[in-house]
Amino acid sequence: MLTTYDYDEYVFEALRAGASGFLLKDAPPEALIAAVRAVVAGDTLLAPGVTKRLIEEFGRRRDQGSVPGLGDLTERELDVFRLVARGLSNAEIAKQLHLGESTIKTHVGRVLSKLGLRDRVQLVVLAYESGVVERAS
Repeated sequence: MLTTYDYDEYVFEALRAGASGFLLKDAPPEALIAAVRAVVAGDTLLAPGVTKRLIEEFGRRRDQGSVPGLGDLTERELDVFRLVARGLSNAEIAKQLHLGESTIKTHVGRVLSKLGLRDRVQLVVLAYESGVVERAS
């Protein structure tokens, strides 16, 4: 989503509706081009100022109830789920867990599938809403 309005409710609704990113129109042209390329490649992107607010808000709104599919995750998939939710890249997760990057990519795909999520942005939102990951104090 590309918008002039930097309102939290716009960000949250766009992500709930399935947006793969959220940028403001005043972003530099090179950032807009990079964002389009990232989304086309299947990645996600949030404006820097939005990320912190998003994490804080969803940390407050988290639902401690059960998450469909969460019980189906293996221990390794749950580790990967938490690390993705904390913003680590596949390469960073691979290094931390001493696994290959392609293995991490496979785990991320399985987590998304088991939880019925489309992308990493939805994964992060679910992680904080459900309390699987808590916001750092």
